[in-house]
Amino acid sequence: MQNRSYFFYISLLSFGIFTACQTSEPPLPPNIIYVMVDDLGAADLGCYGSKDILTPNIDQFAKEGILFQQAYSGNTVCAPARSTLMTGLHSGHTQVRGNTGGIALPDSAFTVAELLQAAGYATGGFGKWGLGDQGTEGVPEKQGFDQFFGYYHQIHAHNYYPEYLWENSQKVSLPAEEGNADAYTQYQIFNKMKSFIQEHKDQAFFCYAPWPVPHGKYVIPESDPAVALYRDKDWSEKRKSYAAMTSLFDRQFGELMAMLKELEIDERTLVIFCSDNGGGREFADEKTNGELRGFKRDLYEGGIRIPFIARWPGRISPGRTTREQIYFPDILPTLAEVAGQRTAIPRQLDGISLYKLLTDNNHALPDRMLYWEYPHFNWKNKTYPPEQFKQAIRYKNWKMIRNGKDKEWEFYDLREDPYETDDVEAYHPGKMEKFQEWIAKHRNEAPPQIEPDQQEGRSFR
Repeated sequence: MQNRSYFFYISLLSFGIFTACQTSEPPLPPNIIYVMVDDLGAADLGCYGSKDILTPNIDQFAKEGILFQQAYSGNTVCAPARSTLMTGLHSGHTQVRGNTGGIALPDSAFTVAELLQAAGYATGGFGKWGLGDQGTEGVPEKQGFDQFFGYYHQIHAHNYYPEYLWENSQKVSLPAEEGNADAYTQYQIFNKMKSFIQEHKDQAFFCYAPWPVPHGKYVIPESDPAVALYRDKDWSEKRKSYAAMTSLFDRQFGELMAMLKELEIDERTLVIFCSDNGGGREFADEKTNGELRGFKRDLYEGGIRIPFIARWPGRISPGRTTREQIYFPDILPTLAEVAGQRTAIPRQLDGISLYKLLTDNNHALPDRMLYWEYPHFNWKNKTYPPEQFKQAIRYKNWKMIRNGKDKEWEFYDLREDPYETDDVEAYHPGKMEKFQEWIAKHRNEAPPQIEPDQQEGRSFR
C-alpha cells in the first residue's frame, strides 16, 4: 500500500512538471533599439574626448557597454550610409548610392527590418528615413517597418518646424511655428518612439531611431534646458545650437534608458548608439572629428569614422573598448544573429556578424577589406561627375583612397599615420595593385539613381 501511494505521488509530481513544461512560454528574443543621430562628429561626445559639449547620459552608457574606437559608417553622407545599414551591402553593391534625398530602395532590396519582421518582431522607425519618398516603393512601411513616423525625404528633414511629418505615408499636420516647442519635430519623434516601446514592451521589438539632430537647420526651442548650458559661451550661434541639440538628444537618450528600466525590459534589450557619418566642415575649428583628417563628404577618416557604442546587460561586459574595425554593412547580420535568425542571413552580404565580438571579450574579427564609394551629385547640372567620384578601401592598417576617377590613388599606413598626412603610395605599388584588383571584382555599377518627380515644384513630397 505504501509503495502504491509512493508511485502515485511520483506520477502526480512528474505529470505536474510535464504540464508546467508544456504550458510555460519560451523566453522572448531580445529587443533591439538602434539610435543613430545625424552628422555627429567623431569627437563630440565626452566619452570620445569632447571637453566642451556635455553628454553625461551617453558617457554613462559607454561605461556600461562597449565603445568602438574604429567604427565606420557605410558612407560619408546620409542616404547611401543608411542604405548600407539597412541592406548589409557596402556602397559598391547597395542600391541607393546617390545623396539627393528621395532615391528609393527597390522592392527587391532585403532589409534588416524585413528580416526581423519575418521573425515576429514588431518593427518601428522614428526619425529621418532617406531611402524613398512618399509614393515610392522605398517607403519604410514597404521595407519591413510596421510603423514609421518622421521624414521620408532627407531634405525635408533639414527643417525642424515643418508643416507635416509622415506616418506610414499618411500626412500628420504640424503647427509649423518657428520656435514653438510643441511643434519641434525632435520632441514629436521621441514621443512617438517612446509610445511604440511602451506598446510593445511585452513582445520582441526592433526600434530604429534615425534621429535628425543635430543636422540641418541648427535650431532648438529657447525653452529647452540644453540651451542654457551654452548661452554664455563665447561661440558662434550655430555652434551653440549644435551643442545644445547634442545635449538635447543626450538627455532624451537618458530618458530612454530610464524608461527601459521602468518597463523592466532593460535586461533583455540590446541598445546601439552611433552617428550616420562624420562631422561637418562648418565645425572644423572646434575639432568636431578630433585630429582626424576630413569631414562629411570626404572618405578620409574624419568623413567616415563615427562614435559607436553598444550595451546589452548580461551579454556585453561593461567598460569595454575595442579597436576592431566595423562598419554599417555588419549591422544586418549582427542583428539577425542577436534575434536568433542566423539562418535567415542572406549569403551575398558584404558585412559580417559582430555577435561574438559583442558577447566574447576575447573574440577578434578576421582580417577583411572594408570598402566605400561616394558619387558626388552636381545639383546644378543634375549629374554625377566622374572627377568627383570618390573611393576608399581599408585592410588592416592600410588605407587607399582617391578623390576622383581622374586623380591618383593615395596610400596611408594608419598604424603609423592615423591622421593621413604621409602618402606612402610610392613605397607600396604591389599592395595598391592588389587593392585595385579587389575593388574591380567586388563592386558593380550603380543602378539608375533616380530622384522621383516632385509636386508643386518642391524638393520633397
